[in-house]
Amino acid sequence: MSALEWFAHKPLGGGIFWIQERFYESGNRANIWLVRGSQRDVVIDAGLGLRSLPDYLRAAGLLEGAGPRPLLAVATHVHFDHSGGLRHFEEVAVHSAEAAALLRGDNYEAVTWLSDREVARPPRPGWRARQFRVPPVRPSRLLQDGDVISLGDRQLTVMHMPGHSRGSICLHDREHKILFSGDVVYDGSMIDWLPYSRESVE
Repeated sequence: MSALEWFAHKPLGGGIFWIQERFYESGNRANIWLVRGSQRDVVIDAGLGLRSLPDYLRAAGLLEGAGPRPLLAVATHVHFDHSGGLRHFEEVAVHSAEAAALLRGDNYEAVTWLSDREVARPPRPGWRARQFRVPPVRPSRLLQDGDVISLGDRQLTVMHMPGHSRGSICLHDREHKILFSGDVVYDGSMIDWLPYSRESVE
């Protein structure tokens, strides 16, 4: 299966695209965002990584425009549905609290629990969910609360929001009043019982 088959996207205007893994049918499926800027493009969360997200972005024409720009992948946290695809990117950013887990491919902290029934179409013949692991990735940028990721004409401010995981972050576009919340805010019951989750923050 090609990356063009695996992913789908919806343009939301203002250089923002919502991307999904079409054949990963699970409540755990992360929202993936492409945010385009005048000097840099940012992907927020990278999905499972069963197919290359950068390949999809290029093949779907989502990176075309005023010439090539650096592409940074930011993980809102290292849980498997958000971080599995980071291995396909040259530039990767994550909060410093989870950098070591990403670097060693810690599938306990990534809470990797993928089942065959959640993958409607296997990415290749013979693929089984039990084979899936989040591979080690060396982050090129460590994030802290208050850091600003500049896209040129758009600024994303890092908000450290531990709870769901110890390195969970949101990215806030103050000018456009947009919050990319990862798993800090979502519909449904709060998942705060995972490894390194905390119900309260001191």
